[in-house]
Amino acid sequence: MARPARRAPKPHSARVVRTERLTPHMQRVVFGGEGLAGFMADTCTDHYVKLLFGAEGVTYPEPFDMERIRAEFPRDQWPVTRTYTVRAWDPEHRELTLDFVIHGDEGLAGPWAMRAQPGELVRFLGPGGAYAPDHDADWHLLVGDESALPAIAAALENLPEGADVRAFVEIAGPEEEQKIDTDVEVVWLHRGDRPIGEALVEAVRELEFPQGRLHAFVHGEAAFVKELRRLLRVERGIPREDLSISGYWRLGHNEDGWQAAKREWNARIEAEQETAGATAS
Repeated sequence: MARPARRAPKPHSARVVRTERLTPHMQRVVFGGEGLAGFMADTCTDHYVKLLFGAEGVTYPEPFDMERIRAEFPRDQWPVTRTYTVRAWDPEHRELTLDFVIHGDEGLAGPWAMRAQPGELVRFLGPGGAYAPDHDADWHLLVGDESALPAIAAALENLPEGADVRAFVEIAGPEEEQKIDTDVEVVWLHRGDRPIGEALVEAVRELEFPQGRLHAFVHGEAAFVKELRRLLRVERGIPREDLSISGYWRLGHNEDGWQAAKREWNARIEAEQETAGATAS
């Protein structure tokens, strides 16, 4: 029996309320409006949404309906998605905050965020998400580059005062450091001319692991995440269920290309490292 076709999820809509340049390469956009009435975010600190960007020069019929667009428009005119972590959700004021890494005119979402004006309409899907720091863990490890900084900041602000945390964030330089509402001392690793993630791998490898159960969040560029997954799963023997670890992006790939290959990449790496772990034991 044929399985019924999966319907496209209904997008949320929101309006830009305000924007703020946090650092030279990080732009904050706050969204609000009645279109967020049905938006719900729970306890996950890695909630994400998928912003929908329409094809240039294409006008979609109202009411906006992804099923109709996919049926009536050629594929190259479908909206494309870009995924961003929810930095904050304020249900009382119905405001959603996203932080965008920007590199001038490079990319799609970053340039849009730099130009975004109050009142501008945005549509998005979500939220997704699966991680929040387990308050029953003995200690926490938070590791990421700029793309993971919003989720790491949200996790730090979720943890109780006095929690045992090691937090490493790799950024371009000191001008990219941010103020986070936490008593944890974040280790800011300034990349400079080094390859992305090299300083993070070095920092975690040199870290003296405390005793007790670890709960870890490791996200960012796929190559360094692969190295840290091996270090934690194989060398340190951390159970899979105590790790939230995945490549948010991959150097040399846009989101469309990376998302198409990500599942296969992750499955292959996991299989390789499971085999390595079995051999090591």
